[in-house]
Amino acid sequence: MTAEAIPASWQAALEPVLKTPEARRLGGWLKAEEAAGRVVYPPRGERLTALQATPLEGVKVVILGQDPYHGAGQAHGLAFSVMDGVRPPPSLMNVFKELESDCGIARPQTGNLTPWAEQGVLLLNNTLTVQEAQAGSHAGRGWDAITDAAVEAVAERDAPCVFILWGSHAQKKAGRVPGLGRRADHLLIKSPHPSPLSAHRGFFGSKPFSQANAFLEANGMEPVDWSL
Repeated sequence: MTAEAIPASWQAALEPVLKTPEARRLGGWLKAEEAAGRVVYPPRGERLTALQATPLEGVKVVILGQDPYHGAGQAHGLAFSVMDGVRPPPSLMNVFKELESDCGIARPQTGNLTPWAEQGVLLLNNTLTVQEAQAGSHAGRGWDAITDAAVEAVAERDAPCVFILWGSHAQKKAGRVPGLGRRADHLLIKSPHPSPLSAHRGFFGSKPFSQANAFLEANGMEPVDWSL
């Protein structure tokens, strides 16, 4: 479907949906878009970075995003993250502002969130590709079923997990995943998106990072070191 290997820990959860006609159509559509000269982000080889960086059995926090950054050099497969040396976009800057307010961690010198992913924070966008300069351009093309399956696989495990849902897209996704609504042992943290358009409507002051760590510690798990 994506011409990228599904990491071993996620294969059982994702293979059924990847065999569907919808997934095959998505793969064909992406190839056609690139063949037509349209620039797609992130580049091939980086579209499943979130799953590669965070094995299913190690997930303890899920942060759900909408779709990848659509500027050149920004998206690399982790929601909200940019590589070292890339200026953090406004939404990520607001994440860092809330991190400082919540945990006293000064703004990092990098926007690369890979250290979070390596500690069990699944940084997953709802849609895993986007056309250059066109936010939301790949929504509804077939990624939803795949990322729904990934979130459901986390929600159906025995281990409790924190789900951080920023914005309406992430919160709608939670409604599509049965385990999130049924399992009382998960923590759902909901707030507006960190975008400059909505951050002042309740994202600032929501304290997602300290809430997540308090929950993890209460359940006998290591807290996340949110510093970068």
